[in-house]
Amino acid sequence: MRPASETDLVELLRGATQPFALRGGGTRGAVLAGAGLDCSGIVGVRLYEPAALTLVVAAGTPLAEVEAVLAAERQRLGFEVPDLRAVLGRTGVSTIGGVFAENASGPRRLQLGACRDAALGLRFVDGTGAVVKNGGRVMKNVTGYDLVKLMAGSRGTLGVVTEIAFKVQALPETEATLVSDLPAAAGLAALRRALGSPYDISGAAYAAGQALVRVEGMAGSVAYRAAQLRALLGGDWALVEGAGSAAIWRDIRDLAPLVGRGEALWRIACVPSEALAVPAALEAAGVAHAAVFDWGGGLLWLTCAAGQGARIRAALAGRGEAARLKGAEDAPAFPPPAPGVAALQAGLKARFDPKGLFNPGGMV
Repeated sequence: MRPASETDLVELLRGATQPFALRGGGTRGAVLAGAGLDCSGIVGVRLYEPAALTLVVAAGTPLAEVEAVLAAERQRLGFEVPDLRAVLGRTGVSTIGGVFAENASGPRRLQLGACRDAALGLRFVDGTGAVVKNGGRVMKNVTGYDLVKLMAGSRGTLGVVTEIAFKVQALPETEATLVSDLPAAAGLAALRRALGSPYDISGAAYAAGQALVRVEGMAGSVAYRAAQLRALLGGDWALVEGAGSAAIWRDIRDLAPLVGRGEALWRIACVPSEALAVPAALEAAGVAHAAVFDWGGGLLWLTCAAGQGARIRAALAGRGEAARLKGAEDAPAFPPPAPGVAALQAGLKARFDPKGLFNPGGMV
């Protein structure tokens, strides 16, 4: 089923009794049970005001189309959406609704926040077929409960999003990346020092034996901050500017170093100071892996053989939480929530999806 409008969707859901597996472009997120509900038919840019840095777009609109519209005005989505098709082994066309449903956000999150932080308002259809509108087109709109933040990252379990309003960002004049061939311990320590500096870092990652620190903005400001960071960090740091820098961060954003490296892909959130302890614990547990550290080590992406879920979760006890994005495993895709969180999730599900229509099994 592929509704072509919000009205079609309302009519479908009002009479529905069977569960649906919501699908956008099929490029990200878990594959869940249920009859397919293709959400990619509700498309179009509804409002774009470049001077106000505001975009309102239908949820099924392809991400590439959104990015092209913004690029024509030298603007962008500030949260740097990852393209994980290669590392997940998928094809298809990513939709802006799928991005929002997964709260998909790249390395620039440490500076500008995630997708949910850029979302100003939305429309969605709940499990009774009612249209719900929340938020607006400006950041000052705080009327009622913040359903925008609730729906972002809810993986389609609470409703079908039909329209989203975003705050967008002007493209910077230039960017530069400092690169150093450091061992992991020294590289991650350098990232933490950079992030603790006043130099407005927009990317801090460690991959393939290299520490990477990015700054963006006006050319004079970028040159000054890069020079100050070099002095602060010491050692040998190469400077890669402009298009070369952008290419580096596309690879980090899209996990290019992990493509073809393992059957399973895991996303591990941890305290940056624990970032080195996590792979050490995995090695001790016999989990051979390849890794990319993002956000100064607060996010660890790793690939490994399938069937390592129980070992990974045991090794992470007290160090972080892991979610599986790809690969058949001996453990659930998401860690079981604490009792209080589980009760909250159940209450939200009962309120917004009382018939249990949306993405069964997708809440945990």
